[in-house]
Amino acid sequence: MNQDKVKENLLKIEDAPLEFSLVFSGKKSKKVNGLYKPASREIIIHNRNFQEDDTGRNLLLYTAIHEYAHHLHACANGGKLSSRAHSSEFWAIFHALLEKAEAKKIYNDVFSVSPELLKLTEMIRAKYLANNGALVKEMGKHLLKAHDLCTGIGVRFEDYVDRMLRIPRTAANMAIKMFEYDIAPEVGADKMRFLAGIRSEETREAAQKALIKGKSPDTVKIQVRNKGKDKDEDQKEKLEKEKARLERTIASLSKRLDEVNRELVKKDW
Repeated sequence: MNQDKVKENLLKIEDAPLEFSLVFSGKKSKKVNGLYKPASREIIIHNRNFQEDDTGRNLLLYTAIHEYAHHLHACANGGKLSSRAHSSEFWAIFHALLEKAEAKKIYNDVFSVSPELLKLTEMIRAKYLANNGALVKEMGKHLLKAHDLCTGIGVRFEDYVDRMLRIPRTAANMAIKMFEYDIAPEVGADKMRFLAGIRSEETREAAQKALIKGKSPDTVKIQVRNKGKDKDEDQKEKLEKEKARLERTIASLSKRLDEVNRELVKKDW
């Protein structure tokens, strides 16, 4: 697979708003497999890091897609990248590209080649992520009961959390929300905390479904953030329309007020 073919595959996955170049360095690097230069919009792949077989070619494509995600991220920001290149926005772009590449049979999931790793992954998800999530959710149930008992005897629940349980108040409140919102333990405690922080029930349920389906946390976070921006835009549009209506009403009333004043001046009451 030469550099032209790799670029062709990248464009098949998703077209780029800005032109870019992709070159093989012909070198082996111990530090990185590839890099992206936003100033020149150049993707450099250290192709000698990869074996000349199907596995090696797939890993090379994985690296190329990673660097291409940097280019698309830069395109979305006017051709520039911030000092924090690996942001949530980047990971969301990268993971979306990988999904598209898999669907188009251009790339195979690099983690699926090892049956032993897949088996271990399922064990970690079932035994640790789900169980940990269930324990935190159950703790939220008991914390809610403790809150009611504290209220019953006239003491502050926050003081009970500080002095008796000795855990952060934010952690206690999040656990209670996990229970009250009935968040699915299978996503794991960390993602449950993320979901508990979403106020909108509709948005929270959509985010939970996406996580259960296998979407990456960064992808879901960006989706939630963009949905919030859409709502802000909708609210802004509503306020602007209301402002225009009020201005028209004020103008009409002002005109009528001028007419009434003129009538009062004309007539001798």
